[in-house]
Amino acid sequence: MKMRKIYILTYLLTTMKEDPSVFIEYFGDYPLMRVLNFLLTYSDYDYSMTEIAKNSNVGWSTFNELWPGLNQRSIVTHTRKVGNAKLYKLNTGNPWVKNLIQLDNQITKTETDKLFNHKTPTKPKKESSKIQKVLQN
Repeated sequence: MKMRKIYILTYLLTTMKEDPSVFIEYFGDYPLMRVLNFLLTYSDYDYSMTEIAKNSNVGWSTFNELWPGLNQRSIVTHTRKVGNAKLYKLNTGNPWVKNLIQLDNQITKTETDKLFNHKTPTKPKKESSKIQKVLQN
């Protein structure tokens, strides 16, 4: 029975698609928006260029075309160097970035309010109730 649970959980994890963020839904699923979304979401931490590209799901060549513009406009800032890797994070001191953060927060709040105010209870699907039974055993 334990193996069955593992198979079901593995299936669910491999077939589930990550929902796009509200930021991506509003501004479109473009490489620049994905990079900005990643930097906004994880603005407390610094990352190498490779990590930013990978976690944003942006190809390296596309990322290399975008990066100089972000750097020149001071949207990102160099924080430190670890070995050969330079680490960067969102420049929260930049007025444009501050406005972007406020906009992202407002959009997220608006969409969250819509979700909780208009949500109606629905019956669970047969598949999900079967999965829940398996997981409870």
